[in-house]
Amino acid sequence: QVQLVESGGGLVQAGESLRLSCAASRIIFRRNVMGWYRQSPGKQRELVAKITTSGSMNYADSVKGRFTISRDNAKNTVYLQMNSLQPEDTAVYYCNANDAYTEYWGKGTLVTVSS
Repeated sequence: QVQLVESGGGLVQAGESLRLSCAASRIIFRRNVMGWYRQSPGKQRELVAKITTSGSMNYADSVKGRFTISRDNAKNTVYLQMNSLQPEDTAVYYCNANDAYTEYWGKGTLVTVSS
């Protein structure tokens, strides 16, 4: 059974940083586009960042310049470095794996940013 396990969420103050990790198992990690999504109460899930199999990265406009996505194919892990966090970044952050045929989701990790 495929597993995506997120970690690294927590409560921080505005301006601080967090690093999220997503460890994948039972998928051919290097063949998957890996992404981070987030969902705030009352809002739809939105793409935060994604990284392709070749390492190309895309970011939501709201996080450009503050967040960095990276992947370590040897560790089957994708990361999201989040700097200069703001209260509007508060959400449950979900890891996503997509190989163009199937996609998988993690259960999410909560990030709370206080003002």
